[in-house]
Amino acid sequence: MPSGSLAALAADESLDVLVIVMTLFGGLALFLHGMDQMTEALKTVAGDRMRKILAALTTNRFAAVGTGAAVTAIIQSSSVTTVLVVGFVTSGLMTLTQAAGVIMGANIGTTMTAQIIALDVTKYALGLVTAGFLVAFVGKAEIVKARGSMIMGLGLIFFGMEVMGEATAPLREVPAFTEAMISLDSPLVGILVGLAFTAVVQSSSATTALVIVLASQGLLSLEAGIALILGSNIGTCVTALLATLGKPRDALRAAVIHTGFNVTGVVIFFPFVGALADVVRSIGGGTTREIANAHTVFNVTVTGIFLAVLPFYVRLVERVVPDRPPIEEALIKAKYLDRELLRTPPLALDRARLELSRLADRVRGMLADALPAVLDGTRAELSALEARDDEVDALHGHIVEYLGLISRQPLTDDASSELVGLMEVVNDLEAIGDIIETNLVSLGYGRIESAVTVSPATRAVIAELHEAVRRAYDGAMIAATQRNRDAARRVSGMKREINSLERSAAAHQVERLVADEPNRIEAYKLEMDLIGNLKRIYYFSKRVARSAVPTSDWPAEAAADAASDAAERTSA
Repeated sequence: MPSGSLAALAADESLDVLVIVMTLFGGLALFLHGMDQMTEALKTVAGDRMRKILAALTTNRFAAVGTGAAVTAIIQSSSVTTVLVVGFVTSGLMTLTQAAGVIMGANIGTTMTAQIIALDVTKYALGLVTAGFLVAFVGKAEIVKARGSMIMGLGLIFFGMEVMGEATAPLREVPAFTEAMISLDSPLVGILVGLAFTAVVQSSSATTALVIVLASQGLLSLEAGIALILGSNIGTCVTALLATLGKPRDALRAAVIHTGFNVTGVVIFFPFVGALADVVRSIGGGTTREIANAHTVFNVTVTGIFLAVLPFYVRLVERVVPDRPPIEEALIKAKYLDRELLRTPPLALDRARLELSRLADRVRGMLADALPAVLDGTRAELSALEARDDEVDALHGHIVEYLGLISRQPLTDDASSELVGLMEVVNDLEAIGDIIETNLVSLGYGRIESAVTVSPATRAVIAELHEAVRRAYDGAMIAATQRNRDAARRVSGMKREINSLERSAAAHQVERLVADEPNRIEAYKLEMDLIGNLKRIYYFSKRVARSAVPTSDWPAEAAADAASDAAERTSA
């Protein structure tokens, strides 16, 4: 608003400007608080379900758009949807093209906010607040409390709208204010104001709410309202881009896809603001409903345009935002553990699972290199293998700390069970790293000091056992990171194969013990210790696999097998 208009408004003795400003922004605060409360509750109620839907229903770009729109309409948060798809892309469960479709669909889903706001139900606002409070207060189950909080949040949204409406009603009689609103009929001015306001409050929903309030009081024309909404679509990208600082490249690509989509859409629609106003007027429903409809028409149309060129658009973004060259860090840091997601445990657990994959990759590399280092490695090579466990320990610490923070949040039974399973997996992986660092590396040093040479026949026997243990480990990681029950059962079923290989190796060692070879006693001890430690690694791998599958799903012999494992663990 120009300074002259502000002076004229302040000079109007019939108005208490301070009260109007406080009431307006107080109503806006109630609206934002209600939106935040409803979104958080919806994430608790539907977050895990939405995660599964997204993973299952994004088989092509058209399905991805529909899924993104539906999920965002339900959880009322396009940022949460974006975080989900970035995690899926990073873990290889979704292509960037599919993710782009979901992000564009999320833009359509956010228009549901405008449609809800446009409903003339503010007179029921305090009734919803009361009902939601009672449900949350009386309910004992976490899911019931979340539903009550969701209803209360919706009531606060409508109540905030009513307060803002009461604050702006007197402004209809102030010529200075109405003249300032008329200036927004210029599409460029309206877009810039909407962009700036949304960038400041970091909520396109807040801009939409204020636009609809002003329109409902007759202070804003339909054309001005559409321009402000278009500007808010660009302004909300500022928040998304800032949120990618320090995040993986896939997160930045997702934000660039979102930004390019919105900016290009506004540029396309800029010359046709008047035509869009005529279209929504023909649908009818009053100015507030027409603004909400314009928001929906804009996003649906732009999504349709981008769908036709989506693969080319994604390739362009990948060229604009290339992968960084790999940089070895002196001290390994967590890559996926986002503390902003702690209030949404299903999403936080997904991020912990991604970080667990990084931990598993490092342990896998140590396991692959352990046998060559023990049998033939120099002191320098053994020392390097030993040092790699420092990264394992560091990542283990980061993940355990993050899981501890998640445990402080309200968790459903399923989330609690998943958290316990992840904690067990992380600890078992760290135990495998310790076996390699402490036991196997020590055997390698002992080989060098005793000048022991392992015969080709013995190498072949031990290598066969080592390969079987590696297969078991890989299967266990598939079971743990993808919650794959078939992989878990295959790992458990390898117990007979591992035991058979162990017996064959032991029998071979007895034959060598009576052979006339130099250092045969030292060689026997080294080889038997190596075999025993490989079997211990299998034992921990099997534990990792089992954490992915409920005990009730295991065959009847699971109890006897578990007792056997307990005995192995005691000896280990």
